[in-house]
Amino acid sequence: MPWQHIQIARFGGPEVLELVTEADLPRPGPGEARIKVLAAGTGFTDTFIRMGRYPDFKGPLPFTPGYELVGVVDALGEGVTAPAVGTMVADLTVVGGYAQYALRPAATLVPVPEGVDPAEAVSLPLAYMTAYQMLTRAARVEPGARILVIGASGSVGTAMLDLARAMGLTAIGTCSAHNMGLVESHGAQAIDYASGDFVAEVRQATAGRGVDAAFDAIGGAHFARSFAALAFGGVLVGYGSQTMATGGEGLIAAGLGLARLKFWTLLSPLFGRRRALWYSITDHRKAHPDQFAADMATLLGWLQQGRIRPVVADRLPLSAAADVHRRIAAGGLGGKVVLLPW
Repeated sequence: MPWQHIQIARFGGPEVLELVTEADLPRPGPGEARIKVLAAGTGFTDTFIRMGRYPDFKGPLPFTPGYELVGVVDALGEGVTAPAVGTMVADLTVVGGYAQYALRPAATLVPVPEGVDPAEAVSLPLAYMTAYQMLTRAARVEPGARILVIGASGSVGTAMLDLARAMGLTAIGTCSAHNMGLVESHGAQAIDYASGDFVAEVRQATAGRGVDAAFDAIGGAHFARSFAALAFGGVLVGYGSQTMATGGEGLIAAGLGLARLKFWTLLSPLFGRRRALWYSITDHRKAHPDQFAADMATLLGWLQQGRIRPVVADRLPLSAAADVHRRIAAGGLGGKVVLLPW
């Protein structure tokens, strides 16, 4: 049976995303399940992978991109008894999602509750999971806490704002002037990062106290500004290095940013008991797969209950993948663009 997927044969711009037709369906091996993909999430991380700038994936080539998927179990490999054929599941794939069919380790699949929209559910494995685990497992924020979200109009940023509302947190988000309305629509205070000193604005917004937790994916030298916005005993969580990925800073600057996180924590008593740490969703999942499964189940339950509301900005076919990557690079999407392989 013919089927289609997006293939990358060389790293580069959006033009390297090629729609390919295969003659025969892939067969699941021992421990695997074949998934008929109903929705594939797209995002900024996919563009880094496409360019060969993502540290957790450098090939081999060719490969199919796509960091997350939701689909129905279509066939089981040897030794697999669950989830059963016909079960809708979600998974964090890193690559492989932009396809009509995908082979996945059965053990990593999380069942999706009945009645959940696959396009909304596919917003959870990367952006919402990153935001949720940083809030609950890294920063361990309590209800009523004040948080600062750097780049609040991005996919992880908007997920964090949505979760902050659901968890009873007060959020401040930095963004461009163009996206301030989007951030405010999530119930957060928006700060235009380009118009002045956002640290001073955070201090003013918190009556000089600062925030209990800050979340920064920009990395490098920017970590210092986010750390300066913390209250006594606050925590900075770094989870990316966008300046390096986009060519704004080099590897040395990115490395110095990570070193700062360790330095501030090591000497926390000298910095008002403020501390800093690094979070990686792929590293955390490898170390704590049980937590990933439990947290995904929680988020899917919240989605089913209407407690969280992912924004799906567009639903497009696989053939639109290159155009989607161009839109992601331009920014201002205001939500998740989802590829519908069928």
